[in-house]
Amino acid sequence: MNNPFDQQAAVPAAGNPFVPPAANPQREPVLFSGRGAEYFGIWIVNLVLTVLTLGIYSAWAKVRRLQYFYRHTTLGGSAFDYHGDPRAILKGRVIGFLLLLAYNLSFQYSPVAGIVVAVVLAAVMPELLRRSLRFRAHNTSWRGLRFAFDGDTRGAYAVFLMWPLITVLSAYLLGPLWHQRLKRYQFDCARYGDTRFAIDAPVAAFYKVYGLALLVVLLGIAGTVALLWPFAAANPVVFMFLPMLLIVLALFVQPYLAARLQNLVWNHTRLGAHRFESTVSARRLYLITLTNLLGIVCTLGLFMPFAQIRVSRYRLGCVTLLCAGAIDDFVAGQSADAAATGEGAADLFDVDIAL
Repeated sequence: MNNPFDQQAAVPAAGNPFVPPAANPQREPVLFSGRGAEYFGIWIVNLVLTVLTLGIYSAWAKVRRLQYFYRHTTLGGSAFDYHGDPRAILKGRVIGFLLLLAYNLSFQYSPVAGIVVAVVLAAVMPELLRRSLRFRAHNTSWRGLRFAFDGDTRGAYAVFLMWPLITVLSAYLLGPLWHQRLKRYQFDCARYGDTRFAIDAPVAAFYKVYGLALLVVLLGIAGTVALLWPFAAANPVVFMFLPMLLIVLALFVQPYLAARLQNLVWNHTRLGAHRFESTVSARRLYLITLTNLLGIVCTLGLFMPFAQIRVSRYRLGCVTLLCAGAIDDFVAGQSADAAATGEGAADLFDVDIAL
């Protein structure tokens, strides 16, 4: 999904703390007005030009896509906007392509060279990802004021290198903990104007979400094996259906994870004294995902833009900003602070390696 928030308090703004919620907050729902038929025209042109230019146009296609989704997403009567420069995006993709090419070619040359290149990739990727987050935030605006991401390099190496390695070494038992640390890095380092975001989602909540998803997968596999076992002696080929089962289970669990994780993250996120509320229903998202899949299969992929619009309309429409005060006063204060302090825009002109 193309979410302009992509991807979250009791002392004032200086230290990124949590502020007690207002007794009767003003509710400002997020609204998405994109239309499938309208977006289809952008999607098909982007696809054709990307193929004809051997992928070069993909950077411009990304800007057109994000601008459409951002400009059709409104909060408090005002739309978001995206200001990314396609040239910076293309630069990031060229870097990514060269790194991937070097990785593949090095292993064909020798295992030692491949390992050396893999180590180099691991050393530079966290910094590239940090710059990508900074690029996306700086090029996102609402009511004329831009967002920002102040995450440092040390934090990037922790969440994009150290924690993934620890997760693999733990046989993925620390995966939910890594996810929590990643969200904390993303949101605690983000701000709108001079007001910082903050997240206090507990690690236990991430383990609960992933634990229930894993339980469903294990029960599904166990149930299927129990049903197939009586027929296995006569025809072992029946177990060839197990990979298909895993795909079905993944399609079943993915909407649950998307719904529960969105609610977990945004229901524990604040912007200064303001907080967020997310009410995505896993059952509703599952039905949308299932009908989208059927539409994409039956139209040989042409339903894809309509599917993206349907998912974005539902997930964005489930998010509400609970304002501690008048939202107009808040934005006016942020604009004044930004004008007083200024921004080093040149320093924020980074690359974007995200798709």
